[in-house]
Amino acid sequence: MGITSFGFSQEQVISKNARISVLTCGSGAELYSAFGHSAFRVWDPVNKTDYVYNYGIFDFNAPNFYLNFVQGRPLFKVSKQEFSRFLFEYQYEKRWVKEQVLDLEPSQKIKLYNYLENNIKPENSDYIYDYLYNNCATKIIDVIKLSLGDAVDFKKEYLKEKYTFRELMGQKIATNTWGSFGINLALGSPIDKQATTLQHTFLPDYVFQQIQHSSINGKPLVLQEKTILKEHQKVMSINFLGAPLFWFVLLLACVLFITYFDYKNEMWSKWLDAFLMFITGIAGLVLVYLWIATNHTAAAYNFNLLWAFPFNLILFYLLITKNKLPQQLYKYCILLLVLLAIIPMVQLFGVQKFHPAFIPIILSLAVRYIFIWHKTKN
Repeated sequence: MGITSFGFSQEQVISKNARISVLTCGSGAELYSAFGHSAFRVWDPVNKTDYVYNYGIFDFNAPNFYLNFVQGRPLFKVSKQEFSRFLFEYQYEKRWVKEQVLDLEPSQKIKLYNYLENNIKPENSDYIYDYLYNNCATKIIDVIKLSLGDAVDFKKEYLKEKYTFRELMGQKIATNTWGSFGINLALGSPIDKQATTLQHTFLPDYVFQQIQHSSINGKPLVLQEKTILKEHQKVMSINFLGAPLFWFVLLLACVLFITYFDYKNEMWSKWLDAFLMFITGIAGLVLVYLWIATNHTAAAYNFNLLWAFPFNLILFYLLITKNKLPQQLYKYCILLLVLLAIIPMVQLFGVQKFHPAFIPIILSLAVRYIFIWHKTKN
């Protein structure tokens, strides 16, 4: 026929002129797209095909999707779609897209292409997603490793500076946002360890750098780099009035004012303490659940439990049901104050970093714990 094609007899053929590349996409406006995206592109000018193999597909309507997500077992899948359709979404959202064409021999193209084709089969397409260790970005490195083997050398010491997982997340999500607040609340000390070079690739930007600094059979892995969609200038609008730090500083101000009023007038605004105990108690229960009852490994050993204390729900119950509280309650308040005093040491020694918005919450709790201690002891 005059056209040389490659592939196994059971697979769709790919021509020797085909190009396989890694796509890296910029951040989106939503939290789930804030970290960017990675995918494979296979363009074959002979067979006139242009497809993207996308490991970031999920379905909100899938059976038990939310339950599986909460339990740390969300099911994602790889899909194959037209490059033009893939690109349209990023054009619409004004997100940049960069391409790295891989310098592969024909036999290596066959291996990588057939691996992708095998992966999109219904019986192979699903995988258990992990936001740090098994996501759309880490899959790029895994697929290259599994399909091309030892021919590829991923350089391990090219980063000028290595970061912890928490710091890496902070590169993509602004600190004074509810997304950052929630992530720093739910995830514990495991994300405060320094990530290895390859572990940095849970972020697509670092996949791009890793591919840049990798080789295949002793030559650079990247044949060509190009920008498909340019980066748009984003106007950063910070709504401080809607940010967590504003609301928790406001909470601290209210707590200080009410506590002063209570002390001066020998009163006790038990409703305020009931509110604080309920919120921190519920938060603590959620953190314990994430740690013990789910597969969220990053949620383990969460020192936010020092202030989001589950047993505060007992104090909440006493505050709303008892007119006279047990005198021994002051000892419980001493325990709570000791737990709060441990927090600066945990931060100082780098065991776990705490979100800035936690500071006014911790101070609010300390003020009311001292007040309750004073009331119950006397």
